Amino acid sequence: MELRTLRYFVAVAEELHFGRAAARLHMSQPPLSRAIKQLETDMGAVLLHRSAAGVTLTPAGAVLLDEARALLEQADRVRVRVAVAAGAATITVGILGDSSDQGVTRLAAAYRRRHPGVEVRIRETDLTDPTCGLRAGLVDVALTRGPFDETGLTVHELRADPVGAVLRADDPLARRDHLKLADLADRRWFQFPDGTDPNWQSYWNGGEPREGPVVRAVQECLQAVLWNGTVGMSPLDLDPPEELTVVPLTDMAPSRVLAAWNEGDPNPLIQSFIQIATAAYRN
Repeated sequence: MELRTLRYFVAVAEELHFGRAAARLHMSQPPLSRAIKQLETDMGAVLLHRSAAGVTLTPAGAVLLDEARALLEQADRVRVRVAVAAGAATITVGILGDSSDQGVTRLAAAYRRRHPGVEVRIRETDLTDPTCGLRAGLVDVALTRGPFDETGLTVHELRADPVGAVLRADDPLARRDHLKLADLADRRWFQFPDGTDPNWQSYWNGGEPREGPVVRAVQECLQAVLWNGTVGMSPLDLDPPEELTVVPLTDMAPSRVLAAWNEGDPNPLIQSFIQIATAAYRN
């Protein structure tokens, strides 16, 4: 058995869907299906039940999932210990001004437990650079949100958060259970400075050209709403001050929480970080 094939199996077993697993692995579905079929042949057992309703683990598949996770964790530790012994004991993580995220908290604890000898340096960035300094070479891996230009980067989705409009509590629309983008068409929206990734700007403006004050940080967004009645956008789990509220938007795509790193970077500390992050955000 190859470790790569075990990673393929774990992805399918956790997603219980070949399409989602293929997207997670950044590969197409046919070679993934072939690899799992070959693994079943090598193991001499059916590992997955496939049906129109989806994918389920067989008893043999459940056993292999436990063993595969243990093997991959051990392989991960070996790579990192070798890297540490070779002097590569530091990883720099960029975080997009969202360090209160519980996923980040779980990830930090899990990474410390797994790799106590690795120094993790944190670089928190404002909302003008969704890659958190990755393109400038300031960080090894970024914990961020999409969308942005992914050219030259590898991107792994950790979670998808529903989004809402941030409004003053005394705004007439704040009493609504939900909103659509059209309900906010005549409002001013916050903007990012010139030169900000256009994909990023477009998403937070609901896909339309908007006018409004320029902001760089989450707190500036909230203050723009509070002082000027500007429309802000935020994941629904934002805990705003009592003067503000977040109303769900039913026709806006979720905000994707991502890990991103430079394509082809062989640093084992990065690969370990991604594996631990996937588990931390899944929980």
